[in-house]
Amino acid sequence: MKLLEFDQWARSTLEFSEIDSIDSALNGVQVGSFDADISKMIFAVDACEASFLRARDEGAEVLFVHHGIYWGFVYPLTGVRGERVRYLMNNGIALYACHLPLDRHPVLGNNAQMAQILGLEEVEGFGDYKGRMIGCRGLLSVGEELESIVARLFGLWDNSIRALRFGPKEIHTVGIISGGAVYEVSQAIDAGLDLYITGDASHNIYHECREAGINVLFAGHYLTEVFGVRAMAQRVHQELGLETKFIDIPTGL
Repeated sequence: MKLLEFDQWARSTLEFSEIDSIDSALNGVQVGSFDADISKMIFAVDACEASFLRARDEGAEVLFVHHGIYWGFVYPLTGVRGERVRYLMNNGIALYACHLPLDRHPVLGNNAQMAQILGLEEVEGFGDYKGRMIGCRGLLSVGEELESIVARLFGLWDNSIRALRFGPKEIHTVGIISGGAVYEVSQAIDAGLDLYITGDASHNIYHECREAGINVLFAGHYLTEVFGVRAMAQRVHQELGLETKFIDIPTGL
């Protein structure tokens, strides 16, 4: 398969056209040649030295990431960014990034995948961002406590996971927006949700959440954004027959 063919498939599958115009990231091929032949892809959350080295060691032609190296500006290829691009090109590795499309996709997205794991019912779009819904919300058929929800999503409650326990102990309604969506908690409050799950934490919303009586789970930017990348790796292998592998490079943040 050519990289161009993969790009066309990914844009269609992840519905780039629905969100590209409001995304601060450059989605798609960030480094590489569309004419390149590809047979193996490495999947990771972040474009960084560690993921580049793993892609090289695994013999992959493409590194697919959620967080690429281009974010809405034309950057000079100097410093760390220049070294990154040089390393990728010297080792024949294409860099493919997918940001908001991989957050909001109704099946493969980070939020949808978490909703599936929790078995949420009556799932619908949630979290308005520039006129698009980037998260989801739904109902638990049986009320659960926060510890149970964390265990099902993330396993052990490690030091990167924090919570504000200001809502009901038995949780029925859940809103999810992965990554950096702390201020969207106001939308969860307006919707009357029992629990809001996101990645990054902020002191600035503490009192608003306490006074509103909502539970908030700050599970970490990284931990909330592995789900879509893993799902995409599986889908690429199943539909395109490419060899794929997800590599875990946690940041604790």
